Amino acid sequence: MRERVKRRSRREIPAVNKVLEALTDYDLPRPLVVDLVRRELSRIRSNSEIPEFESMVERLHRSLELFRASRLQPLINGTGIVIHTNFGRAPLAHEAIRALTEIGSGYSNLEYDLATGDRGHRGEYIENALALLCGGEAAVVVNNCAAALVLIVRHFTTRNAQRRTPNAQHRTDVVISRGELVQIGGGFRIGEIIEATGATLSEVGATNKTTIDDYIGAIGPRSGMILKVHRSNFFMRGFVESPSAAAIAALARRKRIPFVEDLGSGAVLPTEQFGIAEHEPTPAEALKAGADLVCFSGDKLFGGPQAGIIVGKKRFVTALKREPLFRALRCDKLCFTTLQATIDLHLSQATTEIPAIGLLQVAEDELRNRAAAIKSRLSDLPLQIAIGRSTARVGGGTLPKSTMVSVTIEIVPRHFSPAAFAARLRCSAPPVIGYVANDRFKLDLRTIFPNQDSVLVDAIRGACAVPS
Repeated sequence: MRERVKRRSRREIPAVNKVLEALTDYDLPRPLVVDLVRRELSRIRSNSEIPEFESMVERLHRSLELFRASRLQPLINGTGIVIHTNFGRAPLAHEAIRALTEIGSGYSNLEYDLATGDRGHRGEYIENALALLCGGEAAVVVNNCAAALVLIVRHFTTRNAQRRTPNAQHRTDVVISRGELVQIGGGFRIGEIIEATGATLSEVGATNKTTIDDYIGAIGPRSGMILKVHRSNFFMRGFVESPSAAAIAALARRKRIPFVEDLGSGAVLPTEQFGIAEHEPTPAEALKAGADLVCFSGDKLFGGPQAGIIVGKKRFVTALKREPLFRALRCDKLCFTTLQATIDLHLSQATTEIPAIGLLQVAEDELRNRAAAIKSRLSDLPLQIAIGRSTARVGGGTLPKSTMVSVTIEIVPRHFSPAAFAARLRCSAPPVIGYVANDRFKLDLRTIFPNQDSVLVDAIRGACAVPS
């Protein structure tokens, strides 16, 4: 009897087409909407209690809203974190976007030699320009900095071992200080990335103190390379010691093994130019100190697209490009296009046009004037609004000790809690992301572009609407 009731209840669930008629105003491809509806109806059928049709449609509306919100879309960053990993890191320069439109919308000479009419070499211009910019003999680009590290380690250890005779001593060890086994975003750890290549970690020193003698004692017949990783996303102070890159480079030369430095952040300019006291090492400095290869990210302080840039001695760069793994890690035309435009801005000394760098240099007075203008445009709303002073951060795992003075718009809504107001702004178009502190919702203007101010005002107005 119960089974008959259950079957009858399931027959009462409306068909997909009937539900779709009730779902309107969704700018999603119809196959995606149909698939989501079918999956939701299947879940409903698995329950013993079947909801009313209106309740079912409301549930599907919520599911579609969540699904649509997961699409890649622009947002307004009011967090005060300039290079925000969750928000796509460095915004691209207008020149990069213009080039992307021109080249991405048609054909290009990606691998075509216009002089000879034959097949050309991908990235030749970019590689030469990067070598010049960073003071290296040669350069190559892969799809991110972790990929650059994997390619380098595999070449100097695992692939090196495979090319040797079975009786030869395999150089599979990567010598690295324990104080540099950092964890990067998403839970990935440098040590795990290295071991994934098949190499073996040869850890030296202690977490807070490593000496050149520690390196000397660790280097042996199995040592394939020395790796130095910049602690860019954290810092230690107190009883801390590390040998200089020049000292490690001199040791590597004596032992005849390559020395590689992973700088991560991609600062090619002295960070003191941004009014930041903390100095971030540059690729040129690392190469001058004696590193054979340096790798860094293209989408952090370099201000370009996601990319892993390798610069250094030509014989090593040439060997990396011959690795079979290189093809799996290389960049496509869109990455090359935006990276090329960003490199040109660096070489032309027009770095203020690179958003990640320009945002670091905005004066406090300019931010305060914008805040006052925004506040005056919101004076008629049921909000308590104040202009505050804050400290913005570079973000992206760079310059962890450094902050910049910034200006915030601080809002206390009358009809909502600050958390509820933040949730409403996240649902606006485009979404506006701030943070709640001291029972106030705050928006840091350092990471909001001036051309977004009017959109921001409209979003705040929309968020103040009280549901009827």
